Amino acid sequence: MAWDDGDPASGPVSGAPAGVRERYAALVEGLGPDAPDVALASVSEPVDGTATAELTVGWDLGGERRWSYPTRAELVRGDDGWQVVFTPEVVHPELGDDLGLTIRRTRPVRGEVVGTDGTPIVTPRPVVDVGVEPARTDDVATLVDDLRDILAISGDGLAERIVSADPNAFVPVVTLREDAFAAVEDELLPLPGTVVRRGTLPLAPTADFARALLGRAGDVTAERIEAHPQRYAPGDVVGLSGLQRRYDEQLFGEAGRQVVAVPVADAPEGVEEAVLHEVPAVDGSDVTVTLDERVQRAADETLADVSDAPSALVAVRVSDGHVVAVANGPGTAGAEIAVSGQYAPGSTFKVVTTAALLADGLDPDATVGCEAEAVVDGRRFTNAEDGARGRVPFREAFAQSCNTTFVSLADDLDDDELAEAAGRFGVGGGHTLGVDAFTGSIPVNDGATDRAAAAIGQGRNLASPLAMADVAATVARGGHRTPRLVLDPDPRDPAGEAPLDPQLATDLQALTRQVVTDGTGSALADVPGDPVHGKTGTAEYGTETPPRTHAWFIGHQGDLAFAVLVAETRDSVGGRVAAPLAADFLTRLAD
Repeated sequence: MAWDDGDPASGPVSGAPAGVRERYAALVEGLGPDAPDVALASVSEPVDGTATAELTVGWDLGGERRWSYPTRAELVRGDDGWQVVFTPEVVHPELGDDLGLTIRRTRPVRGEVVGTDGTPIVTPRPVVDVGVEPARTDDVATLVDDLRDILAISGDGLAERIVSADPNAFVPVVTLREDAFAAVEDELLPLPGTVVRRGTLPLAPTADFARALLGRAGDVTAERIEAHPQRYAPGDVVGLSGLQRRYDEQLFGEAGRQVVAVPVADAPEGVEEAVLHEVPAVDGSDVTVTLDERVQRAADETLADVSDAPSALVAVRVSDGHVVAVANGPGTAGAEIAVSGQYAPGSTFKVVTTAALLADGLDPDATVGCEAEAVVDGRRFTNAEDGARGRVPFREAFAQSCNTTFVSLADDLDDDELAEAAGRFGVGGGHTLGVDAFTGSIPVNDGATDRAAAAIGQGRNLASPLAMADVAATVARGGHRTPRLVLDPDPRDPAGEAPLDPQLATDLQALTRQVVTDGTGSALADVPGDPVHGKTGTAEYGTETPPRTHAWFIGHQGDLAFAVLVAETRDSVGGRVAAPLAADFLTRLAD
């Protein structure tokens, strides 16, 4: 029998080959285009010109799933030799004249993004799909204008989609959270042609909650189906961006398959279907992250009004290194910069430079110069707003973020000392958090000018808010601990804890406290709760006059370390831009 080439009539069969082909096609059409594997197990001894062939049949159900079963075919001796008596039961013993085979795909239950205590973060939440049914409107242009105004959408191409759609189709416009729909429901529903569908989607607690990090989920795209035809099918909900896309294979699970005997088109009433074989769906598994809902909400709310510049806030729990908040403000336009951004850290890097200087023997009470300018190999360095304080204790120069002090002292460092010191704070460590993260880049310096610029966080130095929050956490705990964000699946690298010299840690904690009590971080002096430690930073870049800047503040309070960045501003400084945001963040947590 030549069944395994997809044509049982290509071999000797009793009856007209065309009829056999037609009947077979109707039986197996629902199994797809691939032919089965058919193996002959045995043939009985002939009796009165008949025999029985025992067969093993195997079908590919997709996704490395197989369905194998035994069947049999009756053989008769004809004028031209032995022939197969083709019946539906040859294809499968439980078929008959009124049944055919089909495959049904069973969708898995999607996993959730959960916190360390198992509390769902991204979980199915109610949504409303707002759409248009073309047959219900006579004025598409007016409807589109009204939808633009009410929903604050661009509406580009919507009119064309409505006009070209089937009159009774649902033309999607936007998907809203339930609370967002409730706010516009009374305006939307009276519009002729507007229809809604209610459902659920995997969503975080709020629309802004770690949005750029977590990403979003929605209907699978045609491109994803084409790339993974055995995994996805139309109607599946998949991760489209962020962490939800990175871990989509784990969250999605694996679709199941059922082989079902179903009534054929002309079957009489009462013929019931039957499941012949089932490969159960494998539900997706959860992804565990370290985000803390209360801290994350405070971070999101802190940045909610920073719409004119990219901004970010990262918070790390000092005691265990868990990243408890990753916020990107609306000025990032959906981009993720809190974990993966690359910016000059400015004077926040003076924490690292100070560690290198103290390790080389500098006393925090030593008298140093804070002059109006310092010139290194012809390059002029100045202080913020051209300030100068003369001869002062180093701790005062640190608190006031005196650039010229650090530029001058950097002359005593070797070219590799800043890079080595940065490594002790995790900067440039390349550790894995389970997401695309930038831990910083502090190159070995190339001479005095490069070293002077690096000492004040300029030059070729780059860091993310995550990296600088890690610096603040290292100061707070007196040593570095690899930060963690995704716990399951666990991406942790073998890097463990690396304590700082105890006296160095004590000195850095005192110096960063003085920044708040008597220095450029005074915006946090009256924050409720435990004492706040910190360091402001302003990084200049570009060639404009006045220069464009990145404004920073890093610090810690109690068991929480954090970094705030407002990037790409014009002539702003960390103490006046980022520090007040840090104060707002801590105050929200204290309430």
